[in-house]
Parts: sequence; structure tokens; C-alpha cells
Amino acid sequence: MRRVSDLAISDYGMISDCRSAALVSRGGSIDWLCVPRFDSPSLFGRLLDGDAGHWSIRPEGEASSSRKYWKGALVLETTFRTSKGVLVLEDVMAIDLKSDHHTLRTDAPRAILRRLRCEDGEVPIAASFCPRPEFGLVTPLLRKAPGGIVGTGGSELFFLSSDVPCEVDRSVATGRFVLKRGERTSFALQWASSWEAAPGPLDQEEIDGLFDEAVESWLDWARQHQAYQGPWKDLVDRSGQILEGLTFRPTGAVIAAATTSLPERVGGVRNWDYRYSWIRDASLTLQALWVAACPTEAHRYFEFLAGSALSQIGDGAQMQIMYGVGGEHDLSEREVPRLSGWRGSRPVRVGNAAWNQLQLDVYGEILGAAWILRDQHDVLNPLNRQFLVRAVDAAASRWKERDNGIWELRGEPRHFLYSKLMCWSALDRGVAMAEAIGAEDQVPRWERVREEIGAAILEEGWSEKAGAFTQSFGSDALDASTLRIPSVGLLPASDPRMRSTIEAIATHLVDRRGLVYRYRAEDGLPGDEGTFLLCTFWLAQAWALAGQLDRAREVFELAAGYVNDLGLLAEEVDPETEELLGNFPQAFSHIGLINAAWAISSLEKAQREGRPMVVPDWT
Repeated sequence: MRRVSDLAISDYGMISDCRSAALVSRGGSIDWLCVPRFDSPSLFGRLLDGDAGHWSIRPEGEASSSRKYWKGALVLETTFRTSKGVLVLEDVMAIDLKSDHHTLRTDAPRAILRRLRCEDGEVPIAASFCPRPEFGLVTPLLRKAPGGIVGTGGSELFFLSSDVPCEVDRSVATGRFVLKRGERTSFALQWASSWEAAPGPLDQEEIDGLFDEAVESWLDWARQHQAYQGPWKDLVDRSGQILEGLTFRPTGAVIAAATTSLPERVGGVRNWDYRYSWIRDASLTLQALWVAACPTEAHRYFEFLAGSALSQIGDGAQMQIMYGVGGEHDLSEREVPRLSGWRGSRPVRVGNAAWNQLQLDVYGEILGAAWILRDQHDVLNPLNRQFLVRAVDAAASRWKERDNGIWELRGEPRHFLYSKLMCWSALDRGVAMAEAIGAEDQVPRWERVREEIGAAILEEGWSEKAGAFTQSFGSDALDASTLRIPSVGLLPASDPRMRSTIEAIATHLVDRRGLVYRYRAEDGLPGDEGTFLLCTFWLAQAWALAGQLDRAREVFELAAGYVNDLGLLAEEVDPETEELLGNFPQAFSHIGLINAAWAISSLEKAQREGRPMVVPDWT
């Protein structure tokens, strides 16, 4: 009988080296780490199964804990208080940026750095190092070596540097020691592929040096790039740092989340792998990066998406909706039956079968991303211009098709309104950029198709019964994605039909607290899911665009109230228990927070200045 992880999702914090990420529990255990990339197999996987590996450092016996990130940096500090003293644990992943603040040094070490210090009293400490490569399939061989412990097994080599005496029992290393007030010690876990040179020991001075380099890299990045000034600045800045931490720096890809298979309902089957990069998220992600991180990151993300999708546009090819962080196309899904899942939520999945779905909204997302970055050097280079023209043409020719929609429903394809809306957006941006992309001769045709799509949405997407725009043509089912209509620019939020849609969603597509569901219609899967934080932030943003400041702030603060003590959000909230659900930390939720805060800030500024709110020109 395998042990099941039962910690709350909110009990975890993330550290990142912009290549991979680790989740650290409030009890000092690293229970999730995939190396060498975000989408690699896990080395520590206790998050999904009690026997899938961990690395724990904590006081022995009873202890309370509090934690925080260092301001401006993804450095996690956990303070333990016991009856015998106070212990501080600091966690960071080694990272060293080049002087341009955007590129990783190629010789930067791959390592997790952990520092301990006793601030008061005398604290007995227990450490447990239990790596289990390949999602727990491999039981490695550990052995003592000068300066620490060597591990071999599967495709990875690793070295745990420590001056703490440890006992090794084949695949588990344990240590018990005491720190007194003023004493400190450090640990470093390095890894390498089996064909590379094995990492060697690091002494305490070297670990401290790498730790300081990582801190300075994060702080320097924050100083250079985080300039947002507005309400909820701390949350917006933290969200920008999380997006940076979810960026695979070698390519610029932004992943949807650091985890796979954290469920949308406890014990349910809606457990997906989110460690990939979605075109669906493109324009929203770029807006958030622009506000809370850095335009250069936005540029590199666009280049990654365009480069990955370039070969799939034209000649009838279907643009893929997501890619691996290196630009890989085949993300075939499989189940990992040996893993029990978080709180028994099976199956655990690796890969994502939605990679080969048809989603027509991708054309609007990629054109929206290009529109945001249109003034940046080299975004509209000859190859990208050709790619964008083909994307607009594909939207024009395919918009009448059925697809699986933004939410990747696994039932029968439908005429989803959001897909039509984003095809409209692709044509709208294509017309606006026609001269820049060398397509002036296409403008009359693109304008004609754009008007045709807009008319179809306004007629076939509207339900008198629902008093709202709905999920798909001819349906009465509400869908939160229709809140994007004013953000995209088809109708202003002040339009009576749009105002009625916002009211309908705020009344009928929410739980008892006011958090928004994506939809409540049949979707081809058993069970149901929690409320969706991104959609709740969309509602806040829609109220802001409609000029309703109080309602916008109320909804924003409701959704933002579900950040954990570190400012992190998962994908959803359980309607009964109010626990965070879904993969974590979730880029989409943080993107929604940033963009809604920006919209509310813009409305507040406009009202202070006695003028109408100006919708940004990226819409």
C-alpha cells in the first residue's frame, strides 16, 4: 500500500532556477523537483505519492513554522519555533544571470542550496534525503563520499554536499544533529545527466557564494524590471516573479504550472500535466509580463511560440496549441499507475493529449501577442511576417469549423464562441498590422471576413433565454470566456448586451462566495471541478472595463484572498472546503491577477483625473 500525500497544495512554496522548479513544504520538505527541465521526470515526487522521493530538513519533534520570500527574490525563508529554540531554513536554486539580466550563464551550476541557522536556544534537527528518479520508478544507490553523498540511478547523477554526519541505508540518507544559537550549516544538491561529468562536493564557503549569487541575480532582475505602481503592488510583483520562475530561460517558454496531475476535484480524474507552454495563453501572458516583469521576457516568449508553430501554418496544417519547453511537438499523454496521486486523485498523467486538439483561438492569441510587441525590434522580421500572414489567413478560412475550445473539452467539437471571437481578433489585428507584415493587398478580404465573424457572434452567440453571450452558438450555457469580449475589442463593456452578460455570469456562474466557474455545462468528463481563479479575475477586469470600480475591487479582493501565505495561487478553489485545487503555482491565475489589477489601477487613475478610462491599445 503506497502512502498518499495529504498536505494542502497551499502548504507549498516554489523556488526556481528558470530551468526547473522545486516545491518546498512549510515543514521544510522538498516534495517536488523535476530535473533537468520543468517537464522532465521527477527526482522528488512525494507531492504525488509518499514513496516517490523527498528531501526534508526540520526540527525534531513539535514545531510551528512561518515563512516568507525575500523581497524581490524567489528565496524561501522558513522559521521554525520549538520549545527548545528557533531555527531558520533558507532555500534557493542556484541561478546566475549574465549582465543583460535575461540570459543564464551556460556554466551556472544546477543545484538546490539550503542554509540553516539557529537564532535562539538549541535545536535538534532531523534530515532525510530520499531521491527517487523517474517518478519513483528508480531506487538509486547512495554512498558516502568526501564532502557528502554520491547518488547514482537512472539517467541522473547527483551529489549532496554537507558537513553534517549522515547514515546511508542504500537509497536513503538520514542525519540527526544539533545547532546552537549562532551556529549555521549549509547543504547543496547538484545533479547532472549520467553521461556528463559527475558533480563534486562544495564546501560551506562555496555554497554561500552560490547562494549570494542567486540572491543578487533575483534582486537585480527585480530592480531592473518590476516598475508597476498601483494597487496590490506586492501581489502584482510576486506574480511577476512567479511568471519569471515559470520561464524556461534557454528558450523563453512560459509553462502553465510547475506540476502535473494536481486535481481539479479531490479524488477526481481531471488531473492534467501543465508543465508545457500554451499558445492559448500567449497574449494574456504577454500583457502580464509587460506589466509585472519585463518586455524582453515577453519578446523571447513570442519568439519561442512563433518558432515552435512556424512549420504548422499554411498548406492546410493545423497550428498546435501547446509545446514542450524546448519547442517539442509530440506531447503524447500516458498514465503513471504506480503513483497514488495527491490525496488519492488518480490517474497521474505525464504528457497532455490536448496537444493535438483543434483550437481555433490560437490564431487570435498569436496575432494578439504580435500586436502587443509590434514596436519591438525584430519581432516583425521577414520570417515572422510570413508566419503572421499565414495565421490570419488560417483564421479567415477555418473560423466556421467546430473545435474543442479554450477549455480543451474532451467531448464532441462545437462552435465555441470564444474560438470565433479569437478568429475575429486575428483578423482585426491582421488588418491593423497589414502594412507592417506586408499584407496590404489582403485587407479588403480580411475586413470582410472579420465583419462576417463579428455578425455571427452577435447573432448566433447571443441567447435571449440566458440574457447573455454563451459558450457556443445555439447554446444557453454560460461560459466565463465571454468576459473577454470587451478585452479583445469586439464590444465595449458598456454595451447593454455585454453588461447583461457580465451580470448573468456574476449571478449564475458563481459559487456561494462569488468565485466564478469556467462553465457548468456537460464537457465529456465524469465529475466536476472547482471555481476558476483566472475567470474570477476576468470578472473583476470586466467590471473595471465597464467603469464599475467598487464591483471590480470587490471581486478582485475575493479572488486575491486565496493566495497562500507566500502570495501563490493554484488554478481553482474547492467550492466546499475553500482549499486551493489544481496545478501549482498556476501561471494563468497569476496572469489574471496582474491584468485585473492593471485594469483597476487604470480605472482609478482615470476617475481621479476626471476622464474616461482608456482601454490599452493592445486590445
